[in-house]
Amino acid sequence: MSSEIEVVTVTPELLREWGLPGGGESKYSRGQVLVVGGDARSPGAAMLAGTAALRVGAGRLTLAVAASVAPHVAVALPECGIVALDETEAGHVDGAAVASAVARDLEGADAVLIGPGLDDIDEAAALLGAVAAGAAGGSTILDAYALGALSREPALGDGFTGPLILTPNKDEAALLLGRALGDDLASDALELARAFDAVIACHGVIADPEGGVWRIGTGASGLGTSGSGDVLSGAVAGFCARGVEPARAAVWASYAHTVAGDRLAVRVGPLGYLAGELLGELPQVLVEVGMHG
Repeated sequence: MSSEIEVVTVTPELLREWGLPGGGESKYSRGQVLVVGGDARSPGAAMLAGTAALRVGAGRLTLAVAASVAPHVAVALPECGIVALDETEAGHVDGAAVASAVARDLEGADAVLIGPGLDDIDEAAALLGAVAAGAAGGSTILDAYALGALSREPALGDGFTGPLILTPNKDEAALLLGRALGDDLASDALELARAFDAVIACHGVIADPEGGVWRIGTGASGLGTSGSGDVLSGAVAGFCARGVEPARAAVWASYAHTVAGDRLAVRVGPLGYLAGELLGELPQVLVEVGMHG
């Protein structure tokens, strides 16, 4: 199968050819992102993802996080709106109660990101089912524990009426496949894309169900740091909110993420830079590609 796959190497020239939507007249022109995640132990994941969405040009951001941390998140990230989510006795977001809490935001969202900061797989599964029923048809991005829930119950993905994008790391991709990854990540990513009828962005390889496969020819091991995946999934959501087609949004986000890491590897060191430091690099990467907005 792998010999039949045509893998396109992503270059700045390709991205300039694709282009990006313009800046518009106001924040309302660049789309609304809703991030659902942020259990009490890990609200920072949702904050990283939401900030990444804004850094790639999304206009508005709402974070739906555990009620016990919601006021603190609102103060720490004043650029976002906040929805306080009910929690279980164990301190996890109550998945079944999420849909009613975010109903209005789901209706207005152009991109919904589910997963950053969730830390209970059963509640994540309940959350997916509840949110899918209320989603309005925009792009949905699944990351972290949402992917774990999907690997356990693949039918959860069927409830989303709009485009679906999955951003697994290699371990999560193996869980979704139900086997160890092979030597050809492009082949595995394409298998996942077709199995879940979703765009897949995994470790610099992007695949869509129609057979398109792209590879980012840059990136360093420093990207393997806590919170880095949240930045990637948030960037995907941001590009989707701006109106970029899902596969191209995943390519744009993966490229910006890896080049941001390259920039920090030179300035800070190949290891030891923080995921939060990637955020400030994202707009500059778009400028270097020639996308000024």
